[in-house]
Amino acid sequence: MEQPLIILPDTDEHLLSECRMQTFRSGGKGGQNVNKVETGVRLIHLPSGLVAQSTTERSQYLNKMRCIKRMRQKAAEANYRAPERVPTKVPFSVVQSQKDQKKRNATKKQHRRKPALRLDDE
Repeated sequence: MEQPLIILPDTDEHLLSECRMQTFRSGGKGGQNVNKVETGVRLIHLPSGLVAQSTTERSQYLNKMRCIKRMRQKAAEANYRAPERVPTKVPFSVVQSQKDQKKRNATKKQHRRKPALRLDDE
């Protein structure tokens, strides 16, 4: 069963209005700024349940912009549908070459067998 398409608004402001934003201390590189200030951002798109988070930047604003970009990428990946395969007929020349190869293999394997015993009593 296919999942329904995830439709995100075109503008970032409208997308943010459909999301719940959580901030947290990100830790790691960035020194005292990231350890004491809530620079990490997590966006949860309420209609679809998609989650994107970012802790790479030192500012909350830049992390929010990264989250929006990731949210759009995740929605595009979720919306991807592989094109339906159109079955085609195998060309005559390919069928002929497969038959010829099969004949060559058969004769090659026949030569590997032990020779049949002949009774020269007649």
